[in-house]
Amino acid sequence: MISHQSQATQPVENQNSERVAVLLAGYGEVQSYRALSIYNQAATKYIASQFVPIPEWLYPLAGWFLSLQDLYNFGVKHDHFISPENEIFEKQRFGIEEQLQNQWGNRVEVFKGFYFCQPFVQKVVANIIEQGFQNLLIYPMLVVDSAFTGKIAVEQVNEVIAAKVTHNEPQYFPFQEIRYIPAFATEPAYIDLMVRRIKETLNQLFVDRFMKSQIGIILTVHGGPEKAQGLLTGVIDGQALYDAVAAQLQHEYPLVSIGWVNHDTPFINWSQPDLKQAAKSLIKAGAKTILFKPLGWATENFETILDVEDAIQSLQRQYPTVTYTRLDCVNDDPDFLKIAAEWANPHIEAMLSVPQHHEHLETRRLDFD
Repeated sequence: MISHQSQATQPVENQNSERVAVLLAGYGEVQSYRALSIYNQAATKYIASQFVPIPEWLYPLAGWFLSLQDLYNFGVKHDHFISPENEIFEKQRFGIEEQLQNQWGNRVEVFKGFYFCQPFVQKVVANIIEQGFQNLLIYPMLVVDSAFTGKIAVEQVNEVIAAKVTHNEPQYFPFQEIRYIPAFATEPAYIDLMVRRIKETLNQLFVDRFMKSQIGIILTVHGGPEKAQGLLTGVIDGQALYDAVAAQLQHEYPLVSIGWVNHDTPFINWSQPDLKQAAKSLIKAGAKTILFKPLGWATENFETILDVEDAIQSLQRQYPTVTYTRLDCVNDDPDFLKIAAEWANPHIEAMLSVPQHHEHLETRRLDFD
């Protein structure tokens, strides 16, 4: 008679084979200005080089040059600004893990990794492999997905796998199953949450102060270059997200506009209208107050804070009688974390229901020894 080991007494490798590692991936933002050069070097490699041909040897120089611009922007212009993104991201990781473990127990663990700063995605994935997890759910915590955003997580996971391939083991498979959660820009639950939060804010701030036709709402999404070597930049998803939210607002609040957050890049045409152009259009139409609400980001960062505040300062000089309000991202809103966990549940269920083939995997490795 064969006795079955309990989970508590099984080898760690077998226990983790029946578990899922959820990898929350995001940009991340440096907490020390000394890390700016490394951050920008990685951003040049994974983003800028996608639409501007940049030789690999130029990455360090580009990272150093861009870090000088950031030192001025963050340190001088914005009084030693440090982004809250990483701290908020950890709250998101904790909240989503709490939701998932309420359903799956310790069979699910949520990790976080950043593209451009510590803890790097590559290092986190290597750690997940070392812990023996056989199932990986790649979950970019980004609203708008593209070759420049969510797919970076897949690229960096594949870099780790490729680095572990050896001559003796060319078909190395550290994971039995890998799944991916793409952009949630068009998810009804996210759209409805955005509309609900915007209306709640409008009722709190502007009741009896303005006619609804005098309230301008700018829904902000990250812009993208018009041409990007055939790669999607996220503008399609961003526009779809705006259209869905605006459709639920404009019957009550007719002055709604998208506002693309762009980066000034030589010889590159970006999506329009940008923040200031959008605001000027609404003011011309009679808006007495302008509300900036980020749609294309799940987590606060320098773009949702500094870029919007810079636009507001410029607008205040030109239209001093108009009032301006910058709202937050969803961040660690409990309703958002619950929704985000629900998106992961079907993938976790699918991976945990796949028959585990420990003996087959072990035999395959031994064959290459």
